[in-house]
Order: sequence, then C-alpha cells, then structure tokens
Amino acid sequence: MESVRIVQFTDTHLFGDAAERLRGIATLGTLRAVLAQANAQIRAAAAVLVTGDLVQDDATGYAAFVAAFGALGRPILTLPGNHDDLPAMRHAVRGTPFQYCGHLDLGSWRIVMIDSVKPGAAEGRLSAEALAQLRSSLAGAADRHVLVCLHHQPVTMHSRWLDTVGLENQDAFFELIDAHRCVRAVLWGHVHQSYDGERKGVRLLATPSTCAQFLPYANDFALDAKPPAYRILELTADGAVQTEVLWLEQPLSGSA
Repeated sequence: MESVRIVQFTDTHLFGDAAERLRGIATLGTLRAVLAQANAQIRAAAAVLVTGDLVQDDATGYAAFVAAFGALGRPILTLPGNHDDLPAMRHAVRGTPFQYCGHLDLGSWRIVMIDSVKPGAAEGRLSAEALAQLRSSLAGAADRHVLVCLHHQPVTMHSRWLDTVGLENQDAFFELIDAHRCVRAVLWGHVHQSYDGERKGVRLLATPSTCAQFLPYANDFALDAKPPAYRILELTADGAVQTEVLWLEQPLSGSA
C-alpha cells in the first residue's frame, strides 16, 4: 500500500483587505508566495491541511482563504484557531473541496481534526463535544494509523508567555491518545515555530506560520527572523511519519 502525502499550512492570519499587515507582514502576500513554492508538493499530495487561525479576527478574510485554497485541486482539511470566527469559518468552508474538523480516511491512515478553541480566549481547551469526537474517531479507526491535528499545543514549548496560551486540559487529551494505540502522531499550529518531539512512541509536531514566527524559548513575546514556512508529511503504510519543514526561499520584498 502506498504512503499518504499531506501538506500542512497553518496560521495564515488573513484579512479582508489584501493590503492589511500583521506585525509588518502582508499575510496574503506571504501565503501566496508559500503556496507557489509548495505547488509541486501540493500536486503530489492526497490532501492539504490547515491547522487554524485562518484569519486575524476578521471574518471577511475567509473569502481570500477560500479563493487561495479552493484553487489547489486537493481536499482542504481545516480546523479552527483562537483568531477564527467559528460560525463564519464553518459557513466559508461548508462545501467541496473543504472539510471542517471530523476525520478523513486516506489509504492506511485516518486524519483527525479537532476543535481546541476556548471561546473568547487565546488559550485552548477541548470541550466535552470535542473530546467525544476525538474518542469516536480514534475508536472507529479500525486497523488504520492515526494522525491527530489541533490548533493549540498540548505540550510545553519551554517559552514562558507561549505556555500560558496552550491547551488547558492536556491530561484529558493524552488520556485518550494513550488509550488508543493507533495514534502515530499529533500535529498542531498556534506556536509559530517548528517543534519535533516524541511522547510514549507518538510523534509530536508543530509547524511555523505562513507569515511571522515566534522566537523559541522566549520568556516574553518576541518575533523570530525566520521566514514563512509549511510542512510536508509522508505517512507510510507501516505507520511511520517522514516529515520536513520547508521555509520560504525568497520572502516578498517589503513583506517583513
């Protein structure tokens, strides 16, 4: 059985106005540059995954998101972040090729997308409904390997300010992960930096943003000088995860 390729983008932070900037970066411009660089990987992928903060507190930004990702010719798997407007996001991604949360089976893998948004807060929390959805998706995976995706980090990033806005109920999350041996990896956004770790044999992965990055290990909020990025995942039939973060090679002039 062949492997499954996924291309992940995260924290696009789009606005309704294409000229609008976040921390000096024109987020639609950097997203377009990242998508252009990733074109070959996208064409070879089974699906594209976007792990939250599609917009920057601006529901009119979903039109730009749908235009950019809807043209890729691949299933677009989405889940919300703390800057998303959930009703507006659900409406925007309600039809093909988009999927909002839930799960999708691709070859020998099940991709699970869960909502970790705590309404009105930067930090995350899995609601009783989200935990029930996760439990059901894991229990029904049969003999498939599982990749679990969410927005908020379920582990410490060793960054004082960033660790105050992670997933609050990490114990409840990992209780479910530990109870289902089918889980091979957990993947998230939110932290605007790369992370690659392991817990009890499960790969733990975070991916940088398509716009600005946060400085790792910082006590207080600080930006990193690294460019926009995305992640390629090769999910093999035997349950292994081969992955790489790719950085934008030529940032747009004036975008930073």
